[in-house]
Amino acid sequence: HGVLAELLRHEHASLALAQRCSGVAAPAPLFTSLLNYRYSGRHGGAARGGSSREGVRGIRIQERTNYPVALAVDDLGEEFSLVAQAVVPVEAEQVCRMMHTALERLVEALEVSPGQSVGSIDVLPEAERRQVVEAWNATEAAYPRDLCVHELFERQVERTPDAVAVVFEGERVSYAELNRRANRLAHHLRMKGVGPDARVAVCVERSLEMVVALLGVLKAGGAYVPLDPEYPYERLTYMLRDSAPVALLTQGALVDRLDGVEMPVLDLEGGAAAWARRPEHDPESGAGPQNLAYVIYTSGSTGRPKGVLVPHIGVVNRLVWMQNAYEMGADDRILQKTTFSFDVSVWEFFWPLMTGARLVMARPGGHQDPAYLAEVIRREEVSTIHFVPSMLQVFLDHLDDAQARGCASLRRIVCSGEAMARALVDRTHRQLPSARLHNLYGPTEAAVDVTAWECTREESEAAVPIGRPIANTGIYLLDVRGEPVPVGVAGELYIGGVQVARGYLNRAELTAERFVPDPFGKEPGGRLYRTGDLARWLPEGVIEYLGRNDAQVKVRGFRIELGEIEARLAEHPGVRAAVVVAREDAPGDRRLVAYYTGEELGAEALRSALGLRLPEYMVPAAYVRLEALPLTPNGKLDRRALPAPQWGGGEGYVAPRTATEEVLAGIWAEVLRLERVGVKENFFEVGG
Repeated sequence: HGVLAELLRHEHASLALAQRCSGVAAPAPLFTSLLNYRYSGRHGGAARGGSSREGVRGIRIQERTNYPVALAVDDLGEEFSLVAQAVVPVEAEQVCRMMHTALERLVEALEVSPGQSVGSIDVLPEAERRQVVEAWNATEAAYPRDLCVHELFERQVERTPDAVAVVFEGERVSYAELNRRANRLAHHLRMKGVGPDARVAVCVERSLEMVVALLGVLKAGGAYVPLDPEYPYERLTYMLRDSAPVALLTQGALVDRLDGVEMPVLDLEGGAAAWARRPEHDPESGAGPQNLAYVIYTSGSTGRPKGVLVPHIGVVNRLVWMQNAYEMGADDRILQKTTFSFDVSVWEFFWPLMTGARLVMARPGGHQDPAYLAEVIRREEVSTIHFVPSMLQVFLDHLDDAQARGCASLRRIVCSGEAMARALVDRTHRQLPSARLHNLYGPTEAAVDVTAWECTREESEAAVPIGRPIANTGIYLLDVRGEPVPVGVAGELYIGGVQVARGYLNRAELTAERFVPDPFGKEPGGRLYRTGDLARWLPEGVIEYLGRNDAQVKVRGFRIELGEIEARLAEHPGVRAAVVVAREDAPGDRRLVAYYTGEELGAEALRSALGLRLPEYMVPAAYVRLEALPLTPNGKLDRRALPAPQWGGGEGYVAPRTATEEVLAGIWAEVLRLERVGVKENFFEVGG
């Protein structure tokens, strides 16, 4: 009683004061729910109604509250009166239903299993459980379970041998000729020992040789390992050591850059004469649907990238679903512009080549040039294109009215890799009215995409969903106990079904952590992939993406583990401690910022050191030296207290002095979204 009396001295203290004394920084709520219990017992006696519906005298709903959820309970002795309050978009009525179910399950547990942990009591009604686990995952559909990716292409070659298959910088290659080139290379690779599950590294610029190389590896029975030539040498050599390929396919000047690797190196340009006389018929690859199609590396939280092992069966299902959903025809033209070390490129390559459509290869670096993309779309009458949402925004920013009219051939714009903003949907429909916009979601660990949603032209303020699960795929939103969460409640997104990857190359422990047994699947031995993404079911059975539950971020569509950058930064001899965050100080402008303690090193020195080990998209845009990293009262890193970097126009600012300097400073300020730019600024140090 003495402790309570002491605490009651502070009963009128403001929440703002309490928050300042806590480790929770505003504007995050100090707590997420409030329970106000009042006992009056006007009717006397204990509640004999148990948790039956008759025991609740009434439910009143109010839509506004200072807290996400507030529940007032009046205990009347034999009855309860409940008042629920919730913020939009939480439905207060649903909160009442869930609380009622929880009370029923609690009383049942008290009677049947009083030793059960309260946290383990399942509050999801059986009908809703069947809905989120079974009904919304009823995705069974037929697909060719006995075929590999390259066999889909070979069947199309038989149907349309003379049709144009690939276009690159004015050169056109038919289906039959492309098949002959790939077959000659495949027979040569077979002679080099390539077969089922053997890995072949491919390090080439975007070109016709790239398409031939990928098909050649698959036709030989192997799995291709794409290596982006833009990656630093150290990263490329690490991936080569880790993947241990049978051979390396590269071209021209890249041969000298990769000199010294301990494996056969085949020059797709200068060395093609070595397989020019190989057979031109389809080889017997020996590969089956369960064998690997490719190994794509993604950023790793431990400081090293990890290779994802993806078999043919999942890719075939993904391609067949896409064809059934969007019906690409022989008159379609698809632009291949995604870097082939990212899995979106998989459907860009193979979807048109299995349907008789035309694959248009963008020139190297062309994916970064909006004017070039608009010209290629016009010239080649491209009908299908992929954009990461942030890059679609950039494309539309640079698209004038004449260029927009030149894009009239566009019928499909497919977006994935980042959350889609409603404003971007509306803008796309205004500027490119001929195109239908599709929002897809999926990680590399599940054969590209697992949910899909068509963005309609309706006026709405609601977030853009990631849609429903695609064919032969299950999506489960689970709590920390691995149990399904109710509709509207956030849970971690797990993926099941035929597209789940085999795991990570040489990472048995990480594979066991992220690929877990599937308790909901219809086939024995099935697994779920834990994505680390947070999402919730909406009442109509579509999924809304909510963010991450770890340190993984997306910047311009690139998947980045911040821990990998931090590990590389901490290796610098002048750095004592480091942390990297993705800041979005201006809406839609997300940039990596590194904070460190240690010597005064300068941004350029750190950027250069990281550039030798990390790809360009993982090198932070700004570097902030701190005397100490900010900590919360409980000793954890306080990310909210990290200061915003100075992006330009600060100390040492020198104003433009000539007309040319004024124009350039204005351009930089517009592109980098700064108030002003001085003539002494370094483009990269101010966010470029």
